[in-house]
Amino acid sequence: MSTPEVLVHRDAPTLAAAVAARLVTAVVDAQSARGSASICLTGGRIGTAVLRSLRDSAARDAIDWSAVQVWWGDERYLPDGDPERNETQAREALLDAVAVPEAAVHPMPAAVPGISVDDAAAAYARELLAASRPEDHAVVPSFDVLLLGIGEDAHVASLFPQHPALHEAERGAVGVHGSPKPPPERVTLTLPAIQAAQEVWLLGSGSGKADAVRLALSGAGPVQVPAAGARGRERTLLLLDEDAATRVPAELRRIASP
Repeated sequence: MSTPEVLVHRDAPTLAAAVAARLVTAVVDAQSARGSASICLTGGRIGTAVLRSLRDSAARDAIDWSAVQVWWGDERYLPDGDPERNETQAREALLDAVAVPEAAVHPMPAAVPGISVDDAAAAYARELLAASRPEDHAVVPSFDVLLLGIGEDAHVASLFPQHPALHEAERGAVGVHGSPKPPPERVTLTLPAIQAAQEVWLLGSGSGKADAVRLALSGAGPVQVPAAGARGRERTLLLLDEDAATRVPAELRRIASP
């Protein structure tokens, strides 16, 4: 796994715009190399702000949206269209404004009466497996970029500290029961699925994330600190604003904006 790089931006709006610009470059580079790109989205305030910034940027037209596969790192197990679903927020923030073919958008299943969250996660795991290629060497596609927010408790996706889902080593996605954040049921990628991505970008904004960012860089184990296990094969970036970076050791910080 790659060693994390830390890039610090002035404030949250600057961070969102910078991550959006970086995402354009990464997708265009992947498409130039292979003809297509795959990205895995995250929810939360900063994740959604990145998508809005990308939607409003003229640079978005540099991407061939017909050749982008879109996945999610986790999802609240709620009915289709619920405003709290990451999919709903991503469609409103970006996807409804760009020409991604619907067949290339892979939302995690919505809650349906009679279908358990574990069944929904198993269905998503099968979809991930079907999309993986021999060269991915994983039960999921090796995403070009996987975006993750960092929670104040250092969780990523819906992998919470000490949660049983952190011990899953074979499947690409699992159901989450008893989430410490509502709603209690969620679907999430597993840690091996996250680690199969070419690049993992961890996003952190606000002073409430400072301790979690410090722990993510501390060398702690992923069961105690899930963010410490979120690493990409080729590159891992911690993309932070100044408030989130206040406890990052000075030797690890690189200022990315004035």
